[in-house]
Amino acid sequence: MPNNQTKKLVQGSIAIVLFTIIMLIAFYVPIVSIVAMGFAPLPIAWLAATHNRANAITIAIIASAITFIYGGIIMLLTSVIFAVVGVVVGDAIRTNKSKLFLFMSTGIALLFTFAFLYVALVNFFNLDFVKLGLDIAKTSYEQSLKVAEQFPMQEAFTRESLDEMFRMMEVAMPSTITISVFALTFVLISINLPLLKRFGIDVPKFASFKMMRLPRAVLWYYLIVLSINLFVQPEVGTFLYVAVLNASVVLWLLLTLQGLSFIFFLLDEYKSPGFLKGLVVLIALPLYSFIILLGIIDLGFNIREYMKDKIQKK
Repeated sequence: MPNNQTKKLVQGSIAIVLFTIIMLIAFYVPIVSIVAMGFAPLPIAWLAATHNRANAITIAIIASAITFIYGGIIMLLTSVIFAVVGVVVGDAIRTNKSKLFLFMSTGIALLFTFAFLYVALVNFFNLDFVKLGLDIAKTSYEQSLKVAEQFPMQEAFTRESLDEMFRMMEVAMPSTITISVFALTFVLISINLPLLKRFGIDVPKFASFKMMRLPRAVLWYYLIVLSINLFVQPEVGTFLYVAVLNASVVLWLLLTLQGLSFIFFLLDEYKSPGFLKGLVVLIALPLYSFIILLGIIDLGFNIREYMKDKIQKK
């Protein structure tokens, strides 16, 4: 028993030291800072995968607190984000959850962490980084507008259209942040899970992207949002308008991914060259309406089995 406690203490200390070193590199070594942030959850994730939840949370709190000594409040807040990712990822591995559960739970935990830190920054430090970012972008666009107005041959943005664009950006900020958080989650787990596997930890795997199947409830959500847009037409600035706009952005993204998954499925069934998948991803943005339509058809009908049988009969 004493040996086991000593082992836990040593491993916890190693995780704290490694986490602190990575965070210091991320803050004070410019060239490799972004790369270091990608590996930041690794020590905590490894500890959480091999120790109980209480130990992992305790070590994560201590490690984050230590970074405050070296980098102040900004490093502390950043450390909390990566520590949360490490704890959730490691705990999901320890409890043998699927990779989808790991991804969703990490994304949700990260979203709540960002929300908590955002509220704390606004209330205690009067720092609204979302508003600050929008103001900087708007100032930059206004300066570009002034330059463009000096060239009569160029058709510049009007101030009305500029204001409308930024109003739309502000309204769509919740969905933009949500999508960005889950994208960050995907990047972090894609970096850290293979490394955890190298350390002898059994990590879950995603099913192939071509086999992705969203719940059919997504179609009902999309139908509800579409009906509200067509028949209710919420007034700009109301809560319903904001909710519908943000729900639309998230649903468009999900159905686009479903459409791409269906195309990847067809390409594999036809044994097409791999570069075609990259080409499809490139043209997905300009043809997103068609991709969304494919996603709706794929979810609403058993079209994959039909296409598979038809291809095999050739």
